[in-house]
Amino acid sequence: MPQRPIRRAARPSAWRRGPSAVPPRDPRPEPERGGAAPAEPAGIASVVEAALYRDGVRVSSPGSLAETYRELREQPAGMAWIGLARPTEGELQSLAAEFDLHPLAVEDAKEAHQRPKLERYGDTLFVVLRAARYLDAPEEIDFAELHVFVGPDFVLTVRHGAAPDLSAVRRRMEETPELLRLGPEAVLYAILDAVVDGYAPVVAGVQNDIDEIETEVFRGDPEVSRRIYELSREMVEFQRATRPLVGMLHGLMAGFSKYGTDEELQRYLRDVADHVTHTSERVDGFRQALTEILTVNATLVTQQQNAEMRALAEAGFEQNEEIKRISSWAAILFAPTLVGTIYGMNFRDMPELDWPLGYPFAIGLMGVICVSLYLIFKRRDWL
Repeated sequence: MPQRPIRRAARPSAWRRGPSAVPPRDPRPEPERGGAAPAEPAGIASVVEAALYRDGVRVSSPGSLAETYRELREQPAGMAWIGLARPTEGELQSLAAEFDLHPLAVEDAKEAHQRPKLERYGDTLFVVLRAARYLDAPEEIDFAELHVFVGPDFVLTVRHGAAPDLSAVRRRMEETPELLRLGPEAVLYAILDAVVDGYAPVVAGVQNDIDEIETEVFRGDPEVSRRIYELSREMVEFQRATRPLVGMLHGLMAGFSKYGTDEELQRYLRDVADHVTHTSERVDGFRQALTEILTVNATLVTQQQNAEMRALAEAGFEQNEEIKRISSWAAILFAPTLVGTIYGMNFRDMPELDWPLGYPFAIGLMGVICVSLYLIFKRRDWL
């Protein structure tokens, strides 16, 4: 096997050299690491697209990782852009061996659920991004992760999820060769810009959801509390995706002078940083708005419950008044019934039965008892 030319030692990082200077590869050979080229993994289904570029123009579209490695070695001042979706461990190990990727970065790229961050390992940048898209049907946010390796002459993207659409990013860059000519850092800018632009529909969708929630709150929808809580959780995730980007982009801007970043790219990155800051502020505002809406909803629910309790109390009071009236009249009517029942037993030894005034006395006794009970209940406002 022919010896592999020294690529990385002769060609400093694009972030350090600036896009204007593209020194040729050092033709001096050296023994390859491990004595053999990294073997391509058995399955390449996760390799979405691989392409080689020179002076901002695609010069090759290799069909495999091994072919990409070989053609990149043969291309002086070329750049490889390899896109992968949920790659296997074998593919990542092959890429790590070929491009000298740091083991810690490779370990992070194997798994999703990483926080957004930017780390530098020698001449290679490792960037973790959280992309987002708004799903209209379920009215929720779908988050995905994107890991990007940016080296002197390569860009590797490892996608965990559907967003963002990197094929559109590639088409955009290929349609503007003057931008793609600036090198790997220009590709990183385009990816950052695509991720940040993808936040705009999410922000619009969330704003529409909040407007609907406000309407539901004042309409008294009983399910609105659940929707507020679910949207608040999504805003926490959205904050975790956007807030670290502000510091990451400011870190990149702080290194403009140190790494000789092209002035045009500096302007582009500042524009992306402005959009990220605006989005982060909007997300913070959404969380505050949802907190206030939840407070208002709790107040309205409490007021509604108080009104219901008051209505129940009033109904109970009215029912109690009716019971008192019925009980009063029942007691009044019970007195003559009791007297009549006693004298209606017709026992032989009842003295009042033979008394000439027995009947008037019984009638008078009934009247006195009824009038007395009526006056007592009236005084107590039972009647």
